Amino acid sequence: MTATDHAIALTRVAARAASDKLGDDLVAFDVSEALAITDVFLIVSASNDRQVGAIVDAVEEALLAQGTKPARREGHGENRWVLLDFIDVVVHVMHAEERALYALERLWRDCPPIALDEAETDLAGATAGTPRVDS
Repeated sequence: MTATDHAIALTRVAARAASDKLGDDLVAFDVSEALAITDVFLIVSASNDRQVGAIVDAVEEALLAQGTKPARREGHGENRWVLLDFIDVVVHVMHAEERALYALERLWRDCPPIALDEAETDLAGATAGTPRVDS
């Protein structure tokens, strides 16, 4: 099983919203084979707590405009690592220090990456060496 087209579309909307708020190093993984609870993990870095909050708000607004609201929101009080669970997509917005510490990419590196539009990766300054697949 692979991520649904709907989940991939939501991921791209969330990625664009995050990049518009200067989210950094965006990566998305198709975790549908490994997890039964979601299709996609989107991971975004932010340089400070305020930026984490701004990215979270932008992602929520963008997906709400698509008719999707989060089922769960964890970690918003401290704005160091906020998890937004949209059922099909889970968005991790992490302060750069937490991202380096927890290294979610290492945990999910066996899952296929999801290509994000060039606009998202260009705006976000994503790493050039991150493997991408077309959907």
